[in-house]
Amino acid sequence: MSAAGAGGILVAALTLTAGPAQAAEPGPSAGAAAAGAYKQRTDTLPPERLTPEQQRLLAEKSAAAEGAARQSAQRFAASGDAGAAAIVSSGAVQQSQINSYYCGPATLVITQSARDEVGNRSQTQAGSDLRTNSSGTAWYGINANVPNPTGYPIPDVLNHRLPGAGYVPKALPYTPSATDKANFRDHIVHNTSGDFAIAGNAWEVVGGPHLVGHPNREIFHWVSIDGHSDDGARTVQYRDPVGGVPTSVISWAGSVPRTATISSDTITTIMGGRGYVW
Repeated sequence: MSAAGAGGILVAALTLTAGPAQAAEPGPSAGAAAAGAYKQRTDTLPPERLTPEQQRLLAEKSAAAEGAARQSAQRFAASGDAGAAAIVSSGAVQQSQINSYYCGPATLVITQSARDEVGNRSQTQAGSDLRTNSSGTAWYGINANVPNPTGYPIPDVLNHRLPGAGYVPKALPYTPSATDKANFRDHIVHNTSGDFAIAGNAWEVVGGPHLVGHPNREIFHWVSIDGHSDDGARTVQYRDPVGGVPTSVISWAGSVPRTATISSDTITTIMGGRGYVW
């Protein structure tokens, strides 16, 4: 698929019960910078525009979330717990995507499940609502099959299905800054405390950081981020719709866990050039 902003699991031409799998620590910053530079050179996404209501909502939610991760870390330090930080989760229910490009519909259903506990809601219907095609589910530039679409299909469909949820897209630069990473930590703590998950749009590139079990290839992918460590969200938990997919559908799916943890800074870097819906 192309780098036009769709989030299927197709690889570009460039070549909690048992406990989640865990990613390795982030690689050298030079690798992240090179990945960001590559994304900037090759991106074909049209200029993004938030509606006035999305701008208002983003500002309102950001103000409400400010300092949430810091407060979480302070509570953890005050507890005197010398053990490992625990994961606080909104309890999303993982679903394996039904084909190679339905990570977006699967992520939508998983993210929705954190709030309304849907179990087997149809990915096919979600795909229709999102206007997903063989290139995947767009980050931006496609009008979802809902009233008054904004061009951001995932938040539009989540808000249609969960009235009052107030989901809003948060775009990230190609190389997210320390401030971007701190904001993401605040946002996941904020969402988890309200029993909401985040839909993250990953853009993995050769030589850059990858999600757990993903090969060193260029991949556009959606995942649902539904938890964080109680030490200030240094680590986050996510549900990967590739987990459980037969290798006859996605050849490398066998190495991908249904649930995993990863450094919050690393996943923010992975979402650089796209972003997340919170």
